[in-house]
Amino acid sequence: MSFAFQRRFNYTLAAARSDLVAGATVAAIAVPQAIAYALIAGVDPRYGLYSAIVITIVASILGSSSHLINGPTNAISLVTFSALAPFAGSSDTLGALFLLGVIAGTVQIIVSVLRLGDLTRYVSESVILGFMAGAGFLIALGQIGNFVGVAKKGTGDQSVLFNTWLTLTGGAFNSRAVGLGIGTIVLVLLLQRLIVKYRLPRVDMLTGLILGSLVAAYFGWSSPGPGGKTIVSVIGVIPATLPAFHVPTIDLGWVLKLLRGGLAIAFLGLLEALAVAKSIATYTRQPLDYNRQCLAEGVGNLVGSFFSAVPGSGSLTRSAINYQAGAVTRASGLYSGIIVAIVVLLLGPSARFIPKCVLAGLLFITAARLIDWKRLGYAIRASRFDAALVAVTAFTAIFVDVEDSILVGVGLSILVFTARASRPGMRELIVTPERLIRERAAGEKRAKSLLIYDVEGELFFGAAPQFSRHLTDIIAEADRTRIKYVVVRLKRTWNPDVVVVEYLEQFLRDAHARGITIFLAGVRPDFLRMLENVNLKERFSSDQIFPEEGETFSATLRAVRRATQLANEQDTPAPSDQSRIELIHAGDNDPEPEYYLV
Repeated sequence: MSFAFQRRFNYTLAAARSDLVAGATVAAIAVPQAIAYALIAGVDPRYGLYSAIVITIVASILGSSSHLINGPTNAISLVTFSALAPFAGSSDTLGALFLLGVIAGTVQIIVSVLRLGDLTRYVSESVILGFMAGAGFLIALGQIGNFVGVAKKGTGDQSVLFNTWLTLTGGAFNSRAVGLGIGTIVLVLLLQRLIVKYRLPRVDMLTGLILGSLVAAYFGWSSPGPGGKTIVSVIGVIPATLPAFHVPTIDLGWVLKLLRGGLAIAFLGLLEALAVAKSIATYTRQPLDYNRQCLAEGVGNLVGSFFSAVPGSGSLTRSAINYQAGAVTRASGLYSGIIVAIVVLLLGPSARFIPKCVLAGLLFITAARLIDWKRLGYAIRASRFDAALVAVTAFTAIFVDVEDSILVGVGLSILVFTARASRPGMRELIVTPERLIRERAAGEKRAKSLLIYDVEGELFFGAAPQFSRHLTDIIAEADRTRIKYVVVRLKRTWNPDVVVVEYLEQFLRDAHARGITIFLAGVRPDFLRMLENVNLKERFSSDQIFPEEGETFSATLRAVRRATQLANEQDTPAPSDQSRIELIHAGDNDPEPEYYLV
């Protein structure tokens, strides 16, 4: 690598070597996963491999994370299978598959263009945990037929549970397939323990795939007999060709049928990719651009649909391996895609020796790994809200529809967040004899001439009614106690809008009519601009509004001192009165504040 290239792109030979090793390691696990995930989606394995080439390369070039590896994933493939159910068994299946990628990619690009990537953080992680639990269960159910060597029964529009029952009762089990599948599971689990113990490369699934296929080939189970059939079912030949460019068919009728699935893939893909990228970034401290990553996901799926790829997203397994293998830059994903392409060209025809029961065993392990049992239990125990989100999402995935489970979970998260955000809180503060400002305990004495309230939360239009009730309560308490000075702390309020400003203006007018002086403390810059835009700041005394000006300057303390000064000038209480607020003036050179906010 030339010095000029290193200087221009800051990409050294050492970084390239690390990325190449990581990319090769990822490719070793990407090949069997891509084949298996294509089977989950109900399509030819080649389209899973094409996804591991095209989407991986495109998303790595455009993405924000240095370690995120995109491509086919088990969750996305399961949603793809569900979305393609209306086309199952028809000649339109492949056309619908590629159109599904167009829909999902377009939605993700729109999310990026509108810069809505940050909104994904408002979707509860419990939704993802619930979906993964349901998806893992469904993946395992979907592979039972391949594992026992019985042809799948039922149709795509029937329940997975019902189809599994039909499969299990529809024919005799193939003992060779069952034995080969069990042997594959045992081998991979043993290899996994050795890999963890001795920190070996993560090739357990690849080794299990190769050895299982070799055993079947050695005994002749995967070779066609006189009638052209094999003793154990195999996945068939994968052509030794790279994906060719084609234009997906755009059919309005298909779009209407695929729209729910496309939306589910788009949202799930973004949530999955961003969650993986953020989890790795907690270790690397790499800053992420969420909207750029959304763009990478969308363009990857859109371009992939023009090259016969199954829709994909960020892979937790391959991304973690990429990070653990020492990847330095996004080039590791580029190398991984190139290596998978080379494998397809050199070894594609050898896929005819891969038994479906071996892949089913690998997918059983994948399904178990998909469910994060520790975090799932943690979420269920944490709160009823999180437990309900997990249960509803998982139940919908298993008993209703995989696509609907994502949309239901996302919808519930947004509804619950909106409901919580629309209820700003308020607490009363007091000044203690030790000159501390803290929350007032129930029944605790307060000053006779000053009320202090702290408002916290969102102040958008949905929160306006609750905010108005808080302001009404403040006026009522001031009337009841005949206190004429009130400090309202707004430091921890966000996103005010015109409705809230109107309520605030009416509150100030009502207080003024009653002879009550209101001090607004900790007013944030965006709130202050709104007050200035509607000329509210000019209609009231300038010393009634105390803007927030940084951590070293407390607007609340300034407001309390000003209110205290006015209260003491109006009515000086006796020295023995314990409720008196003492105004202790600091000297000109005394840096200590008169009160401390807790």
